Amino acid sequence: MSVENKIMLITYADSLGQNLKDLKEVLDTHFKKAVGGVHILPFYPSSADRGFAPLTYREVDPKFGDWSDLEALKENYYLMFDFMVNHISKRSEYFKDFQQHKDDSQFSDFFIRYQDFWEDGEPTEEEVDLIYKRKPRAPSIEVEFEDGTAEKIWCTFDQEQLDLNMESEVVRKFIQENLEFLADKGASIIRLDAFAYAIKKAGTSCFFIEPEIWELLDYCKDILAEKGVEILSEIHEHYSIQLKIAEKGHPVYDFSLPMLLLHSIYSSNSKRLRDWLKKCPEHQYTTLDTHDGIGVVDVKDLMTDQEIEAARETLYKQGSNVKKVYSSEAYDNLDIYQINCSYYSALGNDNDSYLLARAVQFFAPGIPQVYYVGMLAGKNDIELLEATKVGRNINRHYYSKAEIDKEVKRPVVQKLIKLMEFRNYYPAFDGDYTIHDSESEENLKISWQKGETEAHLNADFSSCSFEIKYFDRENAELKTLNL
Repeated sequence: MSVENKIMLITYADSLGQNLKDLKEVLDTHFKKAVGGVHILPFYPSSADRGFAPLTYREVDPKFGDWSDLEALKENYYLMFDFMVNHISKRSEYFKDFQQHKDDSQFSDFFIRYQDFWEDGEPTEEEVDLIYKRKPRAPSIEVEFEDGTAEKIWCTFDQEQLDLNMESEVVRKFIQENLEFLADKGASIIRLDAFAYAIKKAGTSCFFIEPEIWELLDYCKDILAEKGVEILSEIHEHYSIQLKIAEKGHPVYDFSLPMLLLHSIYSSNSKRLRDWLKKCPEHQYTTLDTHDGIGVVDVKDLMTDQEIEAARETLYKQGSNVKKVYSSEAYDNLDIYQINCSYYSALGNDNDSYLLARAVQFFAPGIPQVYYVGMLAGKNDIELLEATKVGRNINRHYYSKAEIDKEVKRPVVQKLIKLMEFRNYYPAFDGDYTIHDSESEENLKISWQKGETEAHLNADFSSCSFEIKYFDRENAELKTLNL
């Protein structure tokens, strides 16, 4: 199934029910018209990071189901799969073979060996300082081989996630074979996770290194071009990177929207949001919430430093039960530029504010993505957070089918579903949009039009209210969408 201009759900395989069969049942029962596509977060056998340290891409973790379950989902929803282009599990067969046979292994240059990468086998202090890293030290782990020797291997993230050597022909073949395999298994989109970290060069930040990063992106795109599968690179950084990628014809994420919307609602001022919506890419996927935290670095220079700090402080003050410590090393948070909180709780669990935020997202340019916790207007899961001491688990609640049956009856969820269905099926959203100027910074107006169909959002951030008007072709008149 090709990508449709309909809302994409983001979910783990075991978060809406216990497995992929449960997920299909939940979607078909409650959200069949509200959801057009599904980004199923990594469902492969994995050794860490809830799926993001894959052992292989050739299998579905048995606890989630098998490939037939994904085939069944594909009948009604277009699918997005993850490919961790930057790394593979330390427990994968690739690393096991390398660890056993070292230089005689066919995967001897599959990983980035410090002895080969750095001029003297180790980076200088200056070179370490240059690296855009997730740890307060050089990104490596010490590996012991079967022959009793040891050496350092590049490791950007968790010690279970070992970085791949993009200059290796074996790695390029690995990328090609697995992208083709996932396309053949039903992916309409493949997301390149941690993409900006994939290219390493000594004496640089080792993050989004040009021009090599473009060659890698084109390499992945070309592999899938004949199969009609889209590539989406996942990058959290300055918004200018997304604009660069879009200018070269690739789809991007809008990771700036979440903080800009919080700022607009907190301050009753839509100026920064309006300015961004006027220049953001059209071929993009919008988010408010994901399995990670709410991005802060993404709005650098779209908001002033003072505005960013004010929004952060308001989030911690207004967000339900959210504390700064939940986004710190004490709760295993690797990225200081993200805040761990559900989007509903970031708005104080306030229904009006939350529905306003979703209405703006659905009218913004691009295909909206809605995280499963957000689809159920979910609050922060403090119990799971404290039980695991993992900050991001505050927004990773496990919903049972019985719990979902109860949650979907809440008025805020019913209204959200109606908004989602309107966004999916009203024809104007396949047309052209206008971000209107406004004399009042408290207001935001966005219009869509295709042929005789038109839809208008009038948002008032001072009262956290909005109105949607659309042209009813049957009665040839503008009507208000009743939620």
